[in-house]
Amino acid sequence: MKYTELAIEGTLLVTPDVLADERGRFLEEFNSGSFEAHTGRTLPVAQLNLSVSHLGAVRGMHSYVLPGQCYYMICVQGAVLDVVLDIRVGSPTFGEHVAVTLDADRHQAMYVAEGLAHGFAPLTDGATIVYLATSLWRPGTQFGINPLDPRLGLPWPRHAGRDPLLSEKDRTAPSLAEARERGMLPSYADCRRIYRAASA
Repeated sequence: MKYTELAIEGTLLVTPDVLADERGRFLEEFNSGSFEAHTGRTLPVAQLNLSVSHLGAVRGMHSYVLPGQCYYMICVQGAVLDVVLDIRVGSPTFGEHVAVTLDADRHQAMYVAEGLAHGFAPLTDGATIVYLATSLWRPGTQFGINPLDPRLGLPWPRHAGRDPLLSEKDRTAPSLAEARERGMLPSYADCRRIYRAASA
């Protein structure tokens, strides 16, 4: 497996080795040994989620109150634009984002560490994402940043000239600046402590 560190600390693009012949394909989507060897930390899986999305939808930008939750995202049908936003106050890349295309042909995965906000939009109808999560979902621990915050300039695709289809929760989420003013955002220093503890 190949691990590519992206421009925001705590994000990785993982490219598996695909074995293909006349019968089809085989690959390891996740390997705990190689993940730990590359990152220095384990990825304890507490929950496996699946999301199916229609063209025009945008899901995100979601994060968790610390100690947070890590994601390991895999597109198993179609394709999505996967976006990670740095919301860690004090981070050298605060307010910046990375965006990659995940698709079922290349089988790449996106790893997202604690303290980052994550979202995605389908590039094909019925795009399906499976993701490993390191903690169970608990009411009141998740919060969001408005994915259409104009100051962020996130590169969401537009379909047939229509506005993106959002959940009510995402539509009414605060901007990044508003979330910071309300004290909702994690600090970079606290996130770094969590990363170090996970590597011990």
